[in-house]
Amino acid sequence: MSRLRLFADHCVANSVLEAIRRLGHEVIRLRDRLPADSSDPVVIHQAQQEHAILLTLNGDFTDIVSYPP
Repeated sequence: MSRLRLFADHCVANSVLEAIRRLGHEVIRLRDRLPADSSDPVVIHQAQQEHAILLTLNGDFTDIVSYPP
């Protein structure tokens, strides 16, 4: 299994992050890198800088015009 590197938005529960870690994946918490009130563009930029998949419940990121796949 490939190891994933995830950048977790503040809206993702710690229990979820711990479960992902137990599966052997790396989780970087937004709160460890940025203020919790960081704007969406700052958050996605940080995830890109971390070479990580953004893990979020924030529906704003589903706008493919603003955030293309």
